[in-house]
Amino acid sequence: MRTIPIPVDTSKLVITCVKAPKPRLLNKDTGEIKTDKNGNTVFEVTVSVEDEFGRIELVKIGTSGEPPISAGQQIIPTGMVGYVWEMSGRWGISYRAAALLPAEEEPLRV
Repeated sequence: MRTIPIPVDTSKLVITCVKAPKPRLLNKDTGEIKTDKNGNTVFEVTVSVEDEFGRIELVKIGTSGEPPISAGQQIIPTGMVGYVWEMSGRWGISYRAAALLPAEEEPLRV
């Protein structure tokens, strides 16, 4: 199955960091850390995503390099895409962003 990135429009979402960034592990037993094609460490950030209707989901977003954010901050992902995956009859969507930046000001609630 070929994986095609699906762009995510985050303009109407309120995204809040709920868990500090941490390096993503490839193998929990060996402690091997995931790197991108340039050798940079891939960090994983758990966020809450609230849409314009007040629905909230917890998701993890991957990004290369440690983002300058901490738990409790509202963030703005740039270049966010989703990838559909399937393994052993299970499937889901993984998210990746070019950068995760702290929001400069409180976003407007739609």
